[in-house]
Amino acid sequence: MDENETYFDYISQSQPPAQQAGSEKGSGKGIFFAGLIAGLSGALLIMAICYLGVKIQNVAESRNAEQEEVTSFEEGSAIDASVVKKLQALENTINKYYYFEEAENDELQDGIYKGMLQALGDPYSEYYSAEELNDLMEQTEGIYYGIGAYVSLDTVTGLPKISSTMVGSPAEAADLRANDLIYEVDGTSTYGLTLTEAVSMIKGPEDTDVTLTIIREGEKEQLEFTITRKRVEAPTVNLTMMDETIAYIQITEFDEVSVDQFADALATARGSGMQGMILDLRGNPGGSLNAVTEMARMILPEGLIVYTEDKSGKRSEYTCDGKRQLEVPLVVLVDSNSASASEIMAGAIKDYGIGTLVGTTTFGKGIVQQIMPFRDGSAVKLTISAYYTPNGNNIHGIGIEPDVECEFDAEAYYGSEEHPDNQLEKAKEVLLEKMK
Repeated sequence: MDENETYFDYISQSQPPAQQAGSEKGSGKGIFFAGLIAGLSGALLIMAICYLGVKIQNVAESRNAEQEEVTSFEEGSAIDASVVKKLQALENTINKYYYFEEAENDELQDGIYKGMLQALGDPYSEYYSAEELNDLMEQTEGIYYGIGAYVSLDTVTGLPKISSTMVGSPAEAADLRANDLIYEVDGTSTYGLTLTEAVSMIKGPEDTDVTLTIIREGEKEQLEFTITRKRVEAPTVNLTMMDETIAYIQITEFDEVSVDQFADALATARGSGMQGMILDLRGNPGGSLNAVTEMARMILPEGLIVYTEDKSGKRSEYTCDGKRQLEVPLVVLVDSNSASASEIMAGAIKDYGIGTLVGTTTFGKGIVQQIMPFRDGSAVKLTISAYYTPNGNNIHGIGIEPDVECEFDAEAYYGSEEHPDNQLEKAKEVLLEKMK
């Protein structure tokens, strides 16, 4: 029996006993019509009361449903009523006892979101506020205000480190070097910060100064650099023709702007009589999966470029039709700062045997992240899959070994105004042998 039926039964039984008995007596017309009118009135009254009762019940049920929707939590969720209650207790404690200036509500909220992502223990998954996401998008477009250095996260120390510096940048002029660990920015420790947080501290308005405290291998004490921020327009692909027949193409990052720049560099190199190519991926921290696959299609033979597998085992393949395969000998320079998208490119080249890798073992980042935006302008970057080279190799935590091992001679490079690059010279030697 449903609730409405129970309710109707209660109303019908609530009539006074005398009225119920009177309706059964007499058979005269007056009594009949009086009884009829009284019965109709009673029926209408009962219907009205019933209708009103149902409306009240429906409103009550609707309000209860809304309340349940607000206070209910998904089964197995980390967020439940006790967590919300504790967050409120933490906020009240901060408001009551915290000595320094209190954070704004939006700052506290961002801290909650960032903390949830940090709890994953994955240095590549993080939360972006709307402002941070906007800064990130500007950087991938190749224009921002900063010092002109590529920064990655050192997994051993947890500190941000310089992967490489841009040619002609303030960072290069200040003599920042690859593998320099950034210990402090303007006196604030970078330990425990996400890469995004550290980079946002380094960037800032044009013509303002930022002081970096650096830990450098071989130096007994920390080094301090005060650098003036400038507008940085970062061409991510640079072409130089060496010995007229060798095209040297350096890719510093795989951003969306890199695709057209790489296409232009290849076209210029071919038009300049290129007979061999050196592709320099040293210090390249990676970038967009879409960008690297588009660029790989400009030089690889027909077949797989890379494939990914997510947590459910779903496989996604990125392929090349081979119509623009590179027609000249190729050497690829790599080092311990060649990561992610760089390793996708280097791994495919090595698996197909169309180029020789020279340098040192790559970083070993074999996972893929995706940025997922929210309606309020914020976003989360999550590790969503692992990637594999065409031969099925998962290089995460391992890296890609070069075909020709060659350690970089930093002492010779930084100890001379000519900056002799022994790895580049080795690459030329290997390429010239291949060109014979």
